Amino acid sequence: MGARAAEPAAASVSSTALRHWAFRPVVCPPLPEVRHLAWVNNAVDRFILATLESKGVEPSPPASRVDWLRRVTFDLTGLPPTPSEMEAFAGDQTKDAFEKVVDRLLASPRYGERWAQHWLDVVRYAESEGFEYDRHLPGAWRYRDYVIDTFNRDKPFNRFLTEQLAGDELEPANLELRTAAIFHRLGAVRRNAGNPDIALSRNEVLTERTDIVGSAFLGLTVGCARCHNHKLEPISQKDYYRLEAYFAATTEDNIVLATEAEQGAFNRKEKALKGRMDELRKKARAATGLEKEKLEQQLDDLEEQLPEPLPTIPSIRNEPTNCTPIHVLQRGVWEAKGEPVGPRPLGVLIGDDMPELPLATEHPRTLLAKWLSDPAHPLTARTWVNRLWLHHFGAGLVDTPNDFGTHGGRPSHPELLDWLAAALVQGGWRSKPLHRLMVLSSAYRQSSHPEASPARVAIEPSDPENRLLWRFNRRRLSAEELRDAMLAVSGRLNPKAGGPSVMVPVDEELVKQLYKPSQWQPGRAAAEFDRRSIYLLAKRNLRLPFMETFDTPALQTSCARRESSTHAPQALELLNGGLANSLAASFATRLSAEQAVGSEPWIDHAYRLALGRSATARERRLSQEFLRENSAKEFALALFNLNAFLYVP
Repeated sequence: MGARAAEPAAASVSSTALRHWAFRPVVCPPLPEVRHLAWVNNAVDRFILATLESKGVEPSPPASRVDWLRRVTFDLTGLPPTPSEMEAFAGDQTKDAFEKVVDRLLASPRYGERWAQHWLDVVRYAESEGFEYDRHLPGAWRYRDYVIDTFNRDKPFNRFLTEQLAGDELEPANLELRTAAIFHRLGAVRRNAGNPDIALSRNEVLTERTDIVGSAFLGLTVGCARCHNHKLEPISQKDYYRLEAYFAATTEDNIVLATEAEQGAFNRKEKALKGRMDELRKKARAATGLEKEKLEQQLDDLEEQLPEPLPTIPSIRNEPTNCTPIHVLQRGVWEAKGEPVGPRPLGVLIGDDMPELPLATEHPRTLLAKWLSDPAHPLTARTWVNRLWLHHFGAGLVDTPNDFGTHGGRPSHPELLDWLAAALVQGGWRSKPLHRLMVLSSAYRQSSHPEASPARVAIEPSDPENRLLWRFNRRRLSAEELRDAMLAVSGRLNPKAGGPSVMVPVDEELVKQLYKPSQWQPGRAAAEFDRRSIYLLAKRNLRLPFMETFDTPALQTSCARRESSTHAPQALELLNGGLANSLAASFATRLSAEQAVGSEPWIDHAYRLALGRSATARERRLSQEFLRENSAKEFALALFNLNAFLYVP
């Protein structure tokens, strides 16, 4: 079942599609020859430099050590470097000083917390089901912790893929693998009161599970073939439903992690309350006016008394004897059933001569994972290394990370993409060696300042987006990085890892807009509110204002790449927002406890904490003038609003 490039004999796939770069086998290219070998730090640099030399331009000079340390620390951990880390790096003049920093960051548990967020974006991770009810998915946070642990352990990507797709099939009794399979429960689910398993809802669930495989692992917009043959790609509607057929036997399986006694007590309490609620509903249906309002209030009161869900893994399992029949649906309409189909990979990747599997095939998703993780598969490794590159260099080698199809972006450095994909497979599908390669390259060390680049005049008009990497791409901190950085420099960051997600206090008006305001009840432990952003509860119908302002995704569909907008509410949030002002006050308190307010050491300490460097002479003078008329808290808030704080150099 290994992947191969389809042969021209596959009549339903055009010869043009077969020649498309992404559908051809990965071939590891030789390292290109370059003239300026002194600039080359590793294989990555040869590919970047060869392209620049072919254009007659030179790369930018290296960034300062201060800028590089801030850049790599944010990229690998999502947090700013501490003063002690800055001092240690500044004092380390050994040949392997950069390597030691990278190895330390990759070994940090903070690495998994940062890189897990990138994957959670791709799989549209949320802990509620969306639509009107937006019911919480108890225990969904376990998937988040599984992903963090996966990255920290550098689990091979092919194993990571397999566990998510088929963990329940591999080892049904293994709770870690059952947790990995929560992947299938992350899509939005339309719950219909009294009848949650109607055909329409089932169809939506299956299409969600199919579409995310296309986006996350294949880097293809397969969902566009749900209603008709794909208009842009060589993917037939029939192939779409063949892919969906791998999930025909799946059903929700909530694994309760409680003793029989605990489950018995829970069931008795829940049964008693729901019995009383059923009686009140019958009365409410016949009541009117004030009597009806009174009964509905009693219902709400009883609902508040329902016991908290027992510890649960919201996983899935197969029911082979109860498979959903899969048909090609005319225009994607559930009732308009066409030809029945069974599981089979996409024709453009395996040809049209492979027969379909029976719908009730044993362990169908294991077979799907085996096909996707075959070393010969042309898309899986390319898609993954492109995601790694994107989050280090600001743009993917392919600038459409979820679309490697014929109408997606073309790779800026196709040979480098294939070299990295081959290196991933040859290295056992482990990601940390590729991180190390990328961030230790001379390409990554370049200055991000356009005026510092000798190539700017020659190449910027023809490459305004810097696809050829003649300088480094400066980027604004993501919402999570910005919030976490303010927590870190203020001294309030709670490093607690894992466990149930945190509900932080939000405006009451936002809570009132929920179908059930009781769904949002912040805890009483204030220290929990200061945990890293990845541990905040991800609810589809209540996006945290600060995070939304700084471009967190809507959690409805796969987000391959965050937008980075610039608009007035961001300045208002940082100047007037409750979070920014609270953390600025804490930052000022921390500074005042460590140095005399307004002194040069105080100002330098503030700059080192916030910006990763000491203040310049001009900045010290301006800071002292500012502090004569403003408070230490206002000074701290001003630092949070500096571009040097908001942007990675």
